Amino acid sequence: MAEAVPGPRVARAVVGLVLASFAGIYVLAAPARTDGAVQAGVAAVLAALALALHLVWVVPRTRRWRGGWVVLAQGLLAYSGVLAFGTSVGLLGVVAGSALLAGGAPIAMPVVVSAAAIEALRGGATADVTITCLLTGLVVYGLVRLADRVDDAAAARLPLTMAAAARERLRIAAELNRGLGDGLAVILRGGRRALRHPEEIGEVLDVARTSLNNARAAAVDLRSMSLAPEASAARALLDAAGVEVEVRTGHSEPLGPAGALLATVLREAVTDVVRVDSAKSCLIETSEDAGVVRLRVVNDGVRTAVQGEEGLARAAERVRQAGGTFTTGLGDDGRFLVEATADAGERAVGLPGQAAYRLSVTLLAAVLAGFSVKGLLLIPWGPLWPLALGGFVLASVLQLLWASKGWPKGWWLLLAVLSFAPVPLFGKAWLGLAGFLAGTLLVALPRRAAVPLVAATMAGVGAGAHLLGLGPAALVNYVISTLVTGLVVYGLVMLARLVRDLRAAGEELARAAAVQERLRAARDLHDLLGHSLAAILLKCELARRLAAVDAGRARAEIADVAAMAEQAAADLRAATGGEAELSLDGELRSAQSVLTAAGVDVETDARHTALDGPVSAVLSTVLREAVTNVLRHSAATRCVIVTEQDGDTVRLRVENDGRDPRAPRTAPGAGIGNLTTRLAALGGTLTASPSENHYRLEARIPR
Repeated sequence: MAEAVPGPRVARAVVGLVLASFAGIYVLAAPARTDGAVQAGVAAVLAALALALHLVWVVPRTRRWRGGWVVLAQGLLAYSGVLAFGTSVGLLGVVAGSALLAGGAPIAMPVVVSAAAIEALRGGATADVTITCLLTGLVVYGLVRLADRVDDAAAARLPLTMAAAARERLRIAAELNRGLGDGLAVILRGGRRALRHPEEIGEVLDVARTSLNNARAAAVDLRSMSLAPEASAARALLDAAGVEVEVRTGHSEPLGPAGALLATVLREAVTDVVRVDSAKSCLIETSEDAGVVRLRVVNDGVRTAVQGEEGLARAAERVRQAGGTFTTGLGDDGRFLVEATADAGERAVGLPGQAAYRLSVTLLAAVLAGFSVKGLLLIPWGPLWPLALGGFVLASVLQLLWASKGWPKGWWLLLAVLSFAPVPLFGKAWLGLAGFLAGTLLVALPRRAAVPLVAATMAGVGAGAHLLGLGPAALVNYVISTLVTGLVVYGLVMLARLVRDLRAAGEELARAAAVQERLRAARDLHDLLGHSLAAILLKCELARRLAAVDAGRARAEIADVAAMAEQAAADLRAATGGEAELSLDGELRSAQSVLTAAGVDVETDARHTALDGPVSAVLSTVLREAVTNVLRHSAATRCVIVTEQDGDTVRLRVENDGRDPRAPRTAPGAGIGNLTTRLAALGGTLTASPSENHYRLEARIPR
């Protein structure tokens, strides 16, 4: 099942955290870069405001304010701090990043060049500062763009779901209209022609029989993508048998062929539970791992393994022929287990887009390259320089592999060694690598473990800087830079993963919508169109027999066929996404007509008042299913149909005398599960119960 995925708020919080860490560096560095508390305070405020303005690119409510003025304002603040108060020219990287976001790429490069020129005039390390400025610009640009991707992925989930349902509806409509729609058209034309020539009704009979078989096959095919209908039917059967049932669902849908296969196993296993008639409880559980779906049915009503395996041989053979596994046996607790597995197969759904990951990995590669170059600039040319180059390359490659592929699994442990072991050899040039360790810890470990380890990493950097003889200002700079670099790495990786998770969640919602659309179509085919075609078949058969002996009665039955064909066409429209046009009063009349034609004595007692459309439609569907079952599954001679109201509840009861008390209980068909689902959607319940030689179906639903 889909779990809740953190959304855009988390993404914006991550970006805000990184920006705050940048601000912290400039605020803490201000006293060391200028004289006097006032000047230091002004420098800190200017840097903080320049970074705070960057939130305009992050917060959705400020979208209308985005534009060139943000770049101009940040430029005024940043250049004022750099030129008047000695702030590090790295702050100009924020202006460059803002220019990129505003679409002013030609402005960004001159800003970086100006930073190098200012640092050269100051007599500082021009290359180091230029790299810092460039990396800062790329990071603040990339983080905002990744946050935008998170927004886009979150916003796209609902349209994606609706589009998936619409596509599935159109596909189902095309499939059904090609077969069933054409068949109904032939039935309607043939029925009208048979009104003039009753002896030709035999042709319509053949088409009706074929159409009914096609409708049932199509319903089975549509249902095969999901175990949900079979689980609902199993619950209803077990409830009716007085067995306490628990259903746990842990697989993703659609399932394709695996759904039909496991549905057979579930049907046979539940039938055995009811047949043995000694179980008090039953657990139905599904799970999925590495593309394999597992079904477990556990009950407490089996005394021996041999007894439990009776009736399951056919299901076991089908599963094994399909390449799955099938096992049965008594557990240590005395409960009997039926377990089957099947390959879920390929699911018709697109994979989450990789654009966010490519952006994240590209930016991370740039950051790694920049830090490596900065580190190498601190190492004099000599025997150690190639060794340092190899170390930086190795760490960078492994970091990128871990960020993009999740390999190696224990990367943070290896990186911890790489971050500190070479420090005595390479000195302060190697201290910056600990920032990547901090970011990896934040991503890879739970927060309660990551935060103390990041703090320990920062302490380790501070201790290393002290042992290397660096002054207090440099020590603080390295410690804070470790945290900032860690937050940058965390932001880049986590935002990319957040986009991936949101897209995956959206794809899962789309799959679920497609499955629900197929299940809805299957229910309508079975409950609505199946009934109409069964009634047409019955009427055609009766008209064929009457054609030679009573042409008048034959024409009356054929007229009913034409009317039913029109109703079937409406049912087909409902199955392909239209609204079902059903009323309980009309279905009561239809039920009486069809059952009478089948030789069943019908008694109806309608005591309901006017009903809302949805309630009337659902009860009409229940009545249709009940009548269809009387015709298909029993030898009834009498059927009683009663509707009544009790306060705000409407009750429909259909009872017939066609049940053979000696017949074994069989697995529930699609109808019971379908009706249970329809009634539950409106707060109703369904009870199916045998008593002596009677069978009663009762539906209750709030008005």
